[in-house]
Amino acid sequence: MEHGENRYDLTEGAIWKKLLLFFWPIAVGTLFQQLYNTVDAVVVGKFVGTQALAAVGGSAAQVVSLFIGFFVALTGGAGAVIAQLFGASRRTAISQAAHSAVTFSVLIGIAVTAVGIPLTPVMLHWMGTPADTMADSVIYLRIYFAGTIFVMVYNMGASILRASGDSRRPLYYLIASCACNIVLDLTFVIGLKMGVMGVALATVLSQILSVSLIMVQLCRTEEAYHISLRELRIHRVIMAQMLKIGIPAGLQASMYNFSNLIIQVAVNSLGTVVVAAWTMTSKVDGVYWALSSALGTAVMSFVGQNFGAGKTDRIRRSIRVSMGLFMAFTFVMEGILLLIGRFGLGLLIDDTRVIARTWEIMTYFVPYYFVWTFIEVISGMLRGVGDAIIPVAITGVGICAMRLAWIATVFRKFHTVRGISLCYPISWLITAIAMTIYYARGRWMRLAPVPAERGECAGKA
Repeated sequence: MEHGENRYDLTEGAIWKKLLLFFWPIAVGTLFQQLYNTVDAVVVGKFVGTQALAAVGGSAAQVVSLFIGFFVALTGGAGAVIAQLFGASRRTAISQAAHSAVTFSVLIGIAVTAVGIPLTPVMLHWMGTPADTMADSVIYLRIYFAGTIFVMVYNMGASILRASGDSRRPLYYLIASCACNIVLDLTFVIGLKMGVMGVALATVLSQILSVSLIMVQLCRTEEAYHISLRELRIHRVIMAQMLKIGIPAGLQASMYNFSNLIIQVAVNSLGTVVVAAWTMTSKVDGVYWALSSALGTAVMSFVGQNFGAGKTDRIRRSIRVSMGLFMAFTFVMEGILLLIGRFGLGLLIDDTRVIARTWEIMTYFVPYYFVWTFIEVISGMLRGVGDAIIPVAITGVGICAMRLAWIATVFRKFHTVRGISLCYPISWLITAIAMTIYYARGRWMRLAPVPAERGECAGKA
């Protein structure tokens, strides 16, 4: 198989070097994605007000995370399968997988839009959205749902490129999209005084740019993942394998997001200032979570290619290397956030009440990020080899069930910011211990690579 100039073969060479070379474009891209989201919050918070900030980042953001997060996580199934196929040099199967993945993302995008727009007020009401933010939340969420197809197709396209070893082009497209979003935010909100509607429109229009760029690349490339619009359809065997990995990944993401949604309901009960502070916390420490997600994506693609190539020993070594590299990275991030976090908040928002509450929440989260490293590395590795069911069960108990139990018991007794915040580091610890034990037992080594579809052999490289 011919290798494009941006395609890295992750099955050979020094593990630490390959991981870092592959990781950094994903990491920078996720930073731009976080900047993309933070600019929305900063522009709204400074030029519209605290209520508008709560509308954009409160219940509406949690609904987006729940709906979009599930289907974006499905792209992980496509990424894992395509990475395995690249490692095994199965050219025809790569083409089938790419066409199936893009077709699926279009269908899902249409379905989410059709369901999300009419149900927006119902979902926001169910979450106990404060009355003073309801109208703006409805506007923001409906416009976001209208652009769901662009989110889905972009994320699927980026997953295809990263699985093939190309982590640079998705970065370039995110940079272009982020720049577009910033210009449109400033134009719509400050220049045209469009408020929350302006932020939502800027988001959708910048997403249209990013998906246009990535689809042009997929349609023009000569690599095995080339997309021909006339050949878009779902290939049953390959699609089944992608869903076998993707659906559990989506469920796992939904468990995180559903627990966050329930917690958002509890946060809403503490008032608009706390809602705004919770939103601002997610924007500030979102830098770490974005980079952590990039880590999981890098590990998944790295492991997937090596699993397809049958290099089990290299997979084991890569987990040890990944854990060391990214634990060090996490400690650096913790130090930076704790040293400059409070000062930085004053640059992002003027409301001193929101600043004080945001810093309080951060002190409950930031010192314990290192625990999450175990979860992200091991989860990425298990997705890469297609082991999805048990990690979902672990997440269900350690994250979702534990947080729901916390809300029903501890938070009812201690109805404070501290009472809601501490459930996060405790749930991370429980889940990290369970994930580590499961990985050490080695069940993943008994899994088989992606099965062949009829007629594939003629297309092998």
